[in-house]
Amino acid sequence: MRIAVVTLFPEMIRAALGHGVVGRALEHGLLEAECFDPRDDATDVHRTVDDRSYGGGPGMVLKVEPLRSALRRAMATMPPGTRRVYLGADGRRFEQAVAREACGWPGLTLVAGRYEGVDERFIEREVDAEWSIGDYVLSGGELPALVVIDAIARLIPGTLGSAESAEAESFSDGLLDWPHYTRPPAIDGRAVPEVLRSGDHAAIRRWRLQQALGRTWLRRPDLLERRGMSDEERVLLDEFKIDRAQGTGLKDSHR
Repeated sequence: MRIAVVTLFPEMIRAALGHGVVGRALEHGLLEAECFDPRDDATDVHRTVDDRSYGGGPGMVLKVEPLRSALRRAMATMPPGTRRVYLGADGRRFEQAVAREACGWPGLTLVAGRYEGVDERFIEREVDAEWSIGDYVLSGGELPALVVIDAIARLIPGTLGSAESAEAESFSDGLLDWPHYTRPPAIDGRAVPEVLRSGDHAAIRRWRLQQALGRTWLRRPDLLERRGMSDEERVLLDEFKIDRAQGTGLKDSHR
């Protein structure tokens, strides 16, 4: 998959992409990423890309012309069917389902905003969608772009060690992840749950599903409401609630 980022801070993107899972995906040719700086498309000696907002108010607004030129340069390098996405606070919430959908596209061009935002006429005419990574204010779209790239890269076949790694992560089935443990078997008197050392794969699957359901119920009940549950899952969650009420279930460390 190929991803382009239109950004005023290309070095910020390039520096982050060289590490971890995304860095390996780039190194192995599973992912291509390139940055396009609107300053390179400015026509004045000062390489101006922003101006004051009509109607007054603080801050500057990114101009249409250099941003549009940079976007078109980016799109000229992209395969047919590439989608253009502006990263802004009022866009569609970027979630795992959106990442999965985007992973199937031939290409993706991300536009990172800055300052007070982007001239609305650019958004109206030049992009296919708007995405937001959350309800908070950031200095620009570079961090959201990196979040999007990382989430998508993990879903590209071959990026992770096995297909099971992506399938088993939080949100992949609409649930939070279950608790994880590694060696040694006991730390500060706290032992790894016996079921995980039993070798009984059916029992382990059932325990993990129950813990994932329980964590989601405790911390993100909205996910369960949207996702729904099977009959087996309802039974497992009811058992989890009983165990927790009796003091034997998973403790919610966030409360």
